[in-house]
Parts: sequence; structure tokens; C-alpha cells
Amino acid sequence: MNLYLRFFNDEVLVETAEQAINFLSQIPEIKIDDTLCRELTSYAESGNPFPKRFKIGPKVYFIVIKTNAATMEEFKAYAGNVAKEGTPESLPQEKAVAQSEYCTEQPGWYQVLMKFKRVLPVEGTGKFRYVDTDFEVKLKAHSVQDCYNRVVDHLRARADVDTRSQFPSIRGRNFQAEYLGL
Repeated sequence: MNLYLRFFNDEVLVETAEQAINFLSQIPEIKIDDTLCRELTSYAESGNPFPKRFKIGPKVYFIVIKTNAATMEEFKAYAGNVAKEGTPESLPQEKAVAQSEYCTEQPGWYQVLMKFKRVLPVEGTGKFRYVDTDFEVKLKAHSVQDCYNRVVDHLRARADVDTRSQFPSIRGRNFQAEYLGL
């Protein structure tokens, strides 16, 4: 497994943690110490597949990404494809199927259950807290997406629901819509 390192415009693809440390030692802004060497070596040897940021100053980081790419061009080509598509090839199709499921026209009555984070004041403190609140309603709509939009619009328009309240995603487990029929 190779390591891709980037610090602003300086970047490299190396095979070992020692090569990564040599690259970093050539950058004047980065001070190499034993702690940084240990952390970088530990990350390189670990099974952690996720990128890691290393802090080198206030709001200043360099990033390390593990990759199977053998060359910088191969890494950039792979990274470019992921940036364009965002996911592997099979997932955009699944996402399109899921979105079409929500937008499929099926006019009629729906039973909707939504759990959202409602902002409520804490008496005597001037502070606020989030409370899980269940909202259930039967409504007439054209699709699941229409149900979701109508419920969220209704809750946002209510005077007793603070504007800072947080609503779940239509795809999340805290939103359910069941078609009841015409």
C-alpha cells in the first residue's frame, strides 16, 4: 500500500513511511519530531483505510491517503473519477432508483411519521435544548417527496416550532410515509 501526501501544492506518492518523512523534512513549514514520525509510521502500518490529517500548526494540516495506485497519474485518475462520480459505479444507479421511488407519482392519502429535533427553551436559563419530537399526520399528496415537503413546510410555518429545529432526511429512519390509497 502506497501513501499519498499533500501539503498545499506540495504532493508526493511514496511506498514507505520513511520516504514520507523524508519528503516532509524538505518542507520548511513542517517541523519533524519523534511524535510526528511515530504517528505517521503507526498510520502507515495500521489497517485504517481512511485518510488522515496531521496538524502542524494552528489551522495548518497535511493529509495522508493510503492508496493501491502505483504512480501519481494512476492516483490522480482514480481520485478524479471519484470526485466526478462521488461513488463507485453501482451506487449512482441505486441512488437514482431510490430518488425515483420518492418522486413516483401516486396521488392519494399517506400516513406520515416524522421524528425531528425540536428546539425548546430551558426555563430560567435563557438556554435552549434539542428534544426528539414525533409528528404524525394523514395527508393527501402526490408522492412521498410531496409528503415530506408538505410536512416540513407545515412544521416550519408553525409558531410553536423554533426555526432552529432540525428535520430528518427523507431517506433516514426518522421519516416514514405509508401509502393508504385514494
